Amino acid sequence: MKKHLALLALPFLLNTVAASAGTVEFYIGAYTKPGGNRGIERGSLNTTNGELKLLGLAVEAKNPSFLAVHPGGKFLYAAIEDGGGAVGAFAVQKDGTLKHLNNESSKGSGNCHVFVDPSGKAVLAANYGSGSVATLPIRDDGSIAPASASMQHTGTGANPSRQKGPHAHSIYVNGNFAYACDLGTDDVFIYRFDAAKGTLTPNDPPSGKVPPGSGPRHLAFHPKGGFAYVCDEMTSSITALAHDAAKGTLTAIQTISTLPPDAPNASKNSTAEIFCHPSGKFVYVSNRGHDSIAVFAIAGDGKVTLVQNAPAGVKVPRGFALSPDGGWLVAAGQDSNSLASHKIDPATGQLTPAGKADGVGAPVCVVFAAPR
Repeated sequence: MKKHLALLALPFLLNTVAASAGTVEFYIGAYTKPGGNRGIERGSLNTTNGELKLLGLAVEAKNPSFLAVHPGGKFLYAAIEDGGGAVGAFAVQKDGTLKHLNNESSKGSGNCHVFVDPSGKAVLAANYGSGSVATLPIRDDGSIAPASASMQHTGTGANPSRQKGPHAHSIYVNGNFAYACDLGTDDVFIYRFDAAKGTLTPNDPPSGKVPPGSGPRHLAFHPKGGFAYVCDEMTSSITALAHDAAKGTLTAIQTISTLPPDAPNASKNSTAEIFCHPSGKFVYVSNRGHDSIAVFAIAGDGKVTLVQNAPAGVKVPRGFALSPDGGWLVAAGQDSNSLASHKIDPATGQLTPAGKADGVGAPVCVVFAAPR
């Protein structure tokens, strides 16, 4: 009888093992060049041991730097840093490769960031060169229509060498508002956003501020609300802000360094990417130069404490992503042409190195794909 019961249980056990030893796939944004990367690449992460594999070219594209996946999982959008400013639209195929649908102008120069609003109705783009942002409606087939709204930032910052004018670096949607980090003016500009109409209207007040000369780059909202976090590129710091979701306002409550006190050549470091952990307990920031991932614990009042500077495992970690289950971090090394995975401790948020993949040219962004 015991042997019979064991045999009956065997398929269940095998299925449990198979499920726990799964893999998740991701797309890699990169800078392209002859003899190097040719477009958007694909990779996979083993969610049991952190093993990384490169799965080859998803689609050819010229300098598809920052990527964003549609909430429905069937489409992907890219900031095309080639010539003027453009957004590229791609359809996800059954085998995980991508089919190019179309490109549309981002209504500015140097598009460096894209974001798909949670309703899936529009792509928002930030133009670093012109210091402007735009909204592009998404058609039913996933292609993008010409911009329905464009807003030009104005202002300067405290650092005359880098802040003579606006430099929109990223844009996000949270609730009924869009938020755009501008490195050139030390503002996080706030817009009322209508997804159905694709419109942007300046909020009152029109922005949240970070300390002068900080150079806000990217933004992460706390998953449980109430707070947001900006990585300040120019001062290697993180600024915590109180977030009023009803009014859209952001108010700075803390700014601290992303580097350890004894970091060598701190002035040569710059931050790049920032994400909150799905649990809401931790926030992560990449340091380029120090080549580390700064791990912060989030307190109940929204303020943060540095708990680790984990070696990124790559050179110049411009972009990284957290796996959908919150168990892993995958960093992209722009100057090492490699990726590295790290296991996330659910209790402390600290990172432990796990896997490595070499041979992907100038990777700068990682986004996880929807399950197929």
